[in-house]
Amino acid sequence: MPASLAQVFETFGEEYLDTHGVSGPQAKVMRAVLDCRTPALGGQVLECDACGHREYIFHSCRNRHCPTCQTRAKNEWVRRRIADLLPVPYAHRVFTLPHDLNGLAAFHDRWTYDTLMSCVAETLNDPSTELRTGFAANPRWLGAEPAFTLVLHTWTQDLRRHLHVHVLIACGGLDADGGWVEPKRHPRFLFPVHALSRVFRAKFLDALDAARRRQLLKHDWVVYAKIPLGGPAEVLGYLSRYTHRTAVSNERIIAIQGDDVLLRVRADESGGKRVIRIPGPVFIERFLQPVLPPGFKRIRHYGLLSLRQAQDRLQPTNATASKPPRTSCVGWYTSNFRNVPGVVMAPCKRWRSCYRLAPPRSVRTPH
Repeated sequence: MPASLAQVFETFGEEYLDTHGVSGPQAKVMRAVLDCRTPALGGQVLECDACGHREYIFHSCRNRHCPTCQTRAKNEWVRRRIADLLPVPYAHRVFTLPHDLNGLAAFHDRWTYDTLMSCVAETLNDPSTELRTGFAANPRWLGAEPAFTLVLHTWTQDLRRHLHVHVLIACGGLDADGGWVEPKRHPRFLFPVHALSRVFRAKFLDALDAARRRQLLKHDWVVYAKIPLGGPAEVLGYLSRYTHRTAVSNERIIAIQGDDVLLRVRADESGGKRVIRIPGPVFIERFLQPVLPPGFKRIRHYGLLSLRQAQDRLQPTNATASKPPRTSCVGWYTSNFRNVPGVVMAPCKRWRSCYRLAPPRSVRTPH
């Protein structure tokens, strides 16, 4: 029978806490996952108009690390961001830190994550008129203000630490006169990855002390290009898979067997799967590693997608572009949550022919 992250915490949490210390944010995540959709958070009572049957729906924790709470947040995020997409091709780049920096991230997570995302942003869009180290500002490659989004990821399929940033960037940008500029080499080719890697490494090493720099200069820093994306629909579909992804979903937790957790992971690049065994306390330790510092923004928008640029320059550009039709508020609620304001539309679990339930009433259930 499939297990869940909450069941893993219930089974191995006490053993883990006996031998490990946890930070405040990590403890908060554990409490949120254990309380999610349980009487501890209260809920609502739904009563069927047709048969009088009652159902109790408990509130979710809405923690960004909880695997059961991200679908609604992802749909809402996609709905808000669709207005900012341009009807042009998009490219996907991934910037990765060497694993030698994993220890630094373990003790100074906020500094490491902030520096990583800042260096990626400056590599792509540093408009210094003297050095022109930002590739977008360099007229050899683009010579315009780009539009790109960064999404931080810090884990692998088996929950090991792996610090990298996904970049989705429009193939083109706006020049100083507000005109659209396409990439110089090819409509779908922006910047060479080897040059990106060298500049990215130099910027990050500038923030480190000399001794650590000597050690890290021995390694190549990985920046690679993935298959170019199409228009806005493909971009939203792809980006939404990353923006609200948690370190592990309940569907990947196959079972709890003895002292181990069975986890489904990717076996190869062609989509094959395999199942691995991870001791329960080790599983919890790995899951808690990617817990972000309080208030940390793992999704960041730069260039034309920054707040100031989007209001001043991007909106006039989008005004003349063809945009996908917007769904109405009621239609969007119905399609995403089967929920029309004031009336809950869901089949009664007792009599499947009853579809109209009474408006929900809040209820608080004691622990």
